[in-house]
Amino acid sequence: MSRKHPIIVVTGSSGAGTTSVKRTFDQIFRREGVKAAYVEGDSFHRYDRFEMRELMAKEAVNGNKHFSHFSPQTNLLGELETLFRDYGASGTGKVRHYVHDADEAKLYGADPGRFTDWQELEGGTDLLFYEGLHGAVVTDELNLAQHADLKIGVVPVINLEWIQKIHRDKATRGYSTEDVTETILRRMPDYVRYICPQFTETDINFQRVPTVDTSNPFIARWIPTPDESMVVIRFRNPRGIDFPYLLSMIHNSFMSRANSIVIPGNKQDLAMQLLLTPLIMKLVDRKRRAG
Repeated sequence: MSRKHPIIVVTGSSGAGTTSVKRTFDQIFRREGVKAAYVEGDSFHRYDRFEMRELMAKEAVNGNKHFSHFSPQTNLLGELETLFRDYGASGTGKVRHYVHDADEAKLYGADPGRFTDWQELEGGTDLLFYEGLHGAVVTDELNLAQHADLKIGVVPVINLEWIQKIHRDKATRGYSTEDVTETILRRMPDYVRYICPQFTETDINFQRVPTVDTSNPFIARWIPTPDESMVVIRFRNPRGIDFPYLLSMIHNSFMSRANSIVIPGNKQDLAMQLLLTPLIMKLVDRKRRAG
């Protein structure tokens, strides 16, 4: 954690909805004039798309059916912790980009599925914003959570997470339901070991809960809409959170526990704006005073 160079982390599984949450942060940053250094978790995978595909096939032949992007072994988590540490100390650090598609290939000058070269972050930023799988991971060897000043977990209930992943991967990657199901099964041990424990480290969790039947996510024809959902917002430390204000601003919301508020799913963006704007500006104001 750093007063001069704060770090914000948004962490969640593949298909959880972290990209949508990132858009809300983008809106806040633009509105408040905050200059952020953006870091995607995908850029700290150890292997590119083609290397990972080849290694996965080899591991399967050797009897390892659970080789996945969720594990520390397939990610450069030491380098990610170094980035967090360096940014907290000096406001800079080394990053690269993972090129997802043809549009990004034009932007970064590298083939889809590959990484760009490592380079120094642009200077003069107000904070570092990380969005990905491992922003709050703690293992015997490293502790990423300790470096972040604000940690956000995006954690839909598991069936909804699977529905979102199935629909996304079928639409954008051309996968079949069977392909995505196999991916879910392969990742499950690492999901339990390394993804879930992060959400005890996060400061605020947003968990979307559908109010329609999602009993069998593998045959769901549609993703439940925000209007068909509730969102549970859990605070690790509720001290200083003005719950009466939130309840008055977000209609049909209620407290479910002393550290949790439940809101209609279509009010998540509003709730994030109300909650996160003052927290972000507190970090930025603290930075400017320390500078």
